[in-house]
Amino acid sequence: MRILLVEDHPQLGDSVAQALKGAGWTVDLLRDGVSADLALASEEYALAILDVGLPRMDGFQVLARLRERGKTVPVLMLTARGEVKDRVHGLNLGADDYLAKPFELSELEARVKALLRRSVLGGEQQQRCGELIYDLDARRFSLAGQVLSLTSREQAVLEALIARPGRVMSKEQLAGQVFGLDEEASADAIEIYVHRLRKKLEGSAVRIVTFRGLGYLLEATDG
Repeated sequence: MRILLVEDHPQLGDSVAQALKGAGWTVDLLRDGVSADLALASEEYALAILDVGLPRMDGFQVLARLRERGKTVPVLMLTARGEVKDRVHGLNLGADDYLAKPFELSELEARVKALLRRSVLGGEQQQRCGELIYDLDARRFSLAGQVLSLTSREQAVLEALIARPGRVMSKEQLAGQVFGLDEEASADAIEIYVHRLRKKLEGSAVRIVTFRGLGYLLEATDG
């Protein structure tokens, strides 16, 4: 899953980005509101984390413009402003959660998981496709009760597929979930990750189906 983090404080932004990446998420770190607005208009994210006090365009403006475009991506606001009126203002603009600075990284990660659980898994802790189960809190896949050993890229592809049951995802869409803005998104690399995942799913009743010219679909079979 791909997260946008917008924080202009260099040390805090780097620390949060590293923590989120260490937990297995793909993270784009931006430093100002205009860049954030452009990214949210052109890229697909599972979650956005916005600081309020951003240069060029503050977090409230970025949030307002996001919701005006009809985008429902969950947004967690970070701010040094602890006043109730500021929290209420952010929530009224469409923020999903609010975290005041200073905060513990463990609390931020917990809030991120909670937001993703509501938005991606409909409030459930687990997503299932036949005997393949994804536990969001543990960030772990299991197949027929056995934990799957996956690289971070393989996990990102499988997360994207299991989060969209019954939907075909193109290579470009998958690449958008696997690679960050500072990386070269490669549709050819997606083929490699899908090939590796198929090997790891062999012998089970779960498979990745190719729809030529369209993309891939994760499905459970009868055996």
